[in-house]
Amino acid sequence: MPFGDFINSIPPVGFLAIHVALFLIGSFFAWRAYSAGATTLGWGFSLFALAEISYMTYHLNWTTFLFAHTISEVLDLLAFVAVFVAVSRTVLERSTTASRA
Repeated sequence: MPFGDFINSIPPVGFLAIHVALFLIGSFFAWRAYSAGATTLGWGFSLFALAEISYMTYHLNWTTFLFAHTISEVLDLLAFVAVFVAVSRTVLERSTTASRA
């Protein structure tokens, strides 16, 4: 038995519940970021939420595993880059402001 084969015994609704929860978390953080005026950060969390929707399409039997996984990974990568840019920009702005004072 390959490592991790036990995961196949979990019903698809279990995975769907996990992705719904992660979608709700990503949506909440996106909403909070947009409300605070942090649009780049909001985009990062929005892309993460979209990735979760893409994962759900497989568990709903709308797409194949590789298609959903590939789309989700690209969206997750773009989300990671957006969050990194937003955080880096904030840190650099604070650093520049502190050095001027």
